[in-house]
Amino acid sequence: MSIQTSFLIGLILTLFISCKQNTESTALYETHKNVIHDKAVVVSPHPLASNIGKAILQKGGTAIDAAIAVQFAIAVVYPRAGNIGGGGFMLIRNSDGSTDAIDYREKAPGAATRNMYLDSLGNVVSGLSIAGHLAAGVPGTVDGLWQAHQKYGTLPWKDLITPAYELAKNGFKITISEAERLTSLHKDVTKYSTQPNPFSAKEVWAEGDLLVQPELAAALLRIIEQGRDGFYLGETAELIVAEMQRGNGIIAKADLANYQSKWRTPLYKPYKNYTIIAMPPSSSGGVALLQMLKMMEPYPIGTYGFHSPKATQLMVEVERRAFADRAVHLGDSDFYDVPIDNLLDSTYLLSRMQDYQPLLPTPSDSIDAGNTEVALESFETTHTSIIDAQGNAVAVTTTLNSNYGCKVVVGGAGFFLNNEMDDFSAKPGVQNQFGLLGAEANAIAPGKRMLSSMTPTIIEKEGKLFMVLGAPGGSTIITAVFQTFINVAEFGMDLNDAVQAGRFHHQWKPDEIWVEQAKFPVATQDSLTKMGYTFRDLKRMAVIKAIQRLPDGKLQGVGDHRNPDDDVEGY
Repeated sequence: MSIQTSFLIGLILTLFISCKQNTESTALYETHKNVIHDKAVVVSPHPLASNIGKAILQKGGTAIDAAIAVQFAIAVVYPRAGNIGGGGFMLIRNSDGSTDAIDYREKAPGAATRNMYLDSLGNVVSGLSIAGHLAAGVPGTVDGLWQAHQKYGTLPWKDLITPAYELAKNGFKITISEAERLTSLHKDVTKYSTQPNPFSAKEVWAEGDLLVQPELAAALLRIIEQGRDGFYLGETAELIVAEMQRGNGIIAKADLANYQSKWRTPLYKPYKNYTIIAMPPSSSGGVALLQMLKMMEPYPIGTYGFHSPKATQLMVEVERRAFADRAVHLGDSDFYDVPIDNLLDSTYLLSRMQDYQPLLPTPSDSIDAGNTEVALESFETTHTSIIDAQGNAVAVTTTLNSNYGCKVVVGGAGFFLNNEMDDFSAKPGVQNQFGLLGAEANAIAPGKRMLSSMTPTIIEKEGKLFMVLGAPGGSTIITAVFQTFINVAEFGMDLNDAVQAGRFHHQWKPDEIWVEQAKFPVATQDSLTKMGYTFRDLKRMAVIKAIQRLPDGKLQGVGDHRNPDDDVEGY
């Protein structure tokens, strides 16, 4: 099969022409963080990926076609989180207003057991679910993107993956942020991978170094030629299983052959004159986001003022209660009867705020998950938002969990495996690496999907497409999406200001408010401290990628300055 079409050659040339020619610039690629376009917009974590998405749209592809192409591209150019060895969620709103969602979250292998990360005394073995082969769940990305293309794709499959294949085969110049991460990765990737690979070949990386990934290119070529079977059967599957055997992992051929993504019905809930379209479990983000908005809806928060003590305290308290419910009630709905209707019931949510008192904190130890009979994915998750010229919208969030997943590169196939098994509850009441608690709803079971904080979101205003957004950032994804929307809808902020604004976060336990250093008002923090709240400073929280349809019909795309590689492209 020939893959050297004139379109693809032109596309690759366009991508490399996008490099800045100004030798005085410190940026390797030109990135755009806040742009308005007339017809279509792509926001992704890397300019090469955004340009691929734009080219697919200009060729006549839909937002779904572009999303698929961008996801395969970031598997090459953004290896810390972009992947074919992980999983994610895709939320879709078609131009006619119909919606869909596909869950391609990783699954526990068939040999997984409830207590697989506990020692003989029943204690969690530190690091066992985080690094190395045993931390990996069965990848879902390739199957999810394949299923999305089978249902909605308009351009040929090969056209969507070939740009990524070319970048892997020919190489691309890495940015300074990727160089820093690859340098810090060297020790771990050398320790946990069983065979040499491009990431272990160099100890110190620099901006502009060429990263060539021939084994990944070969794996992508098999996917081009054989579809999902090019990953879950045949040579790539054999390479994954061989890597597992060398590293004492438990993913087997049957796990790969039997993996299936799940089409799900999106969640809907009104908030004033908006409609929030969100991802259902195994994502916790949609339920938590809708809970927070409905708990807050009776209060005139728009009159309180952005980052005022009164507004911040109310938002903290709804966040606290939503995360308390997350810890107990949310898990893979294919394995556990998640009480979604009850969790989103207006009467239930009003009852959750009965003990709320303005100017007084509600200690987390005094809050349990609600009685519904009437709970950090890594910051190296990533998100893509796309709206095409026809008005189709896609929000895709994908991850390996930690930075470069479990640090294992599949020998002979060239891609990182995830460490998503850490997102299960290894033991009830014990926090995972990001401080999140879980219970039986999120216990490990063979074939089960682990709970996620990913929150791809699409919002309508008065029945029309209004906003597409999402983020990486672990548990802070949920609160960042929440706050970005509220910044626009309630505080009247421009989308760029809303995305770049400082964030705060409360996840029930630990009982503290996390704030971004130097981006949260000192006066508000002092006021809340006097009320009895405690704080923890973080360098950053989540990295929002958003698009808003403006009143004149144009599209404003915004990338987050928290990731220097975020890029908006469109036309």
